[in-house]
Amino acid sequence: MDKIPNIIIIEDHPVMRGGLVSYFTGTRRWNVSGAVSNIEEAKTLFSSLYGEPRPRGSQAADLLLIDIQLESEWGLDIIPWLKENYRRQMPVMAVYSTFDDFAHVSTALSMGIRGYICKRSSESELENALFDVMEGRTYIDSSAQARLDTNANLFKLLTKRETDILSLIKKNLTNKEIASRLGINQRTVENILCCVYDKTGIRSRVELQIL
Repeated sequence: MDKIPNIIIIEDHPVMRGGLVSYFTGTRRWNVSGAVSNIEEAKTLFSSLYGEPRPRGSQAADLLLIDIQLESEWGLDIIPWLKENYRRQMPVMAVYSTFDDFAHVSTALSMGIRGYICKRSSESELENALFDVMEGRTYIDSSAQARLDTNANLFKLLTKRETDILSLIKKNLTNKEIASRLGINQRTVENILCCVYDKTGIRSRVELQIL
């Protein structure tokens, strides 16, 4: 890269947040534009950074590093707000999280996350992953990728009817509504849904909805 990239960090744990700021600043390969603990602080920071006229092509943030599970909210909720308010100035986005399950990883990727790094990674591994995404590549932690691959293979085992019901569950329809939509009785929907749970290993309807 020709210039030192600007990074913004959303991390609610003060020790972790301070450690990331210290590391990135200490490398002198990054400029930390800000580090905040929640969505509201992130919005204030972005509004402040983009509030003044900036040279054409200049960005207040080149990369946004997000912790998914904040104290009382979901870190990914900042993304729709950014798309609405700063679509032309969107930074590259990456997640640094304790979660490596299929639901969290697939949801993050579907929202535009380019890098998914698990917190057991070292700071140097994190940095190398972020350089990858800054170069235009997608980086997914090996354990998270394994979960994606495993679930992708599981869903290949679903029948067309099971897939149809899963797609309607993702639209937040009830079993009664699904039965009406497909022209079958509710007990049939419940039986087929049990097969979906058995094949995927998922036990929560909420988890099915966010796949």
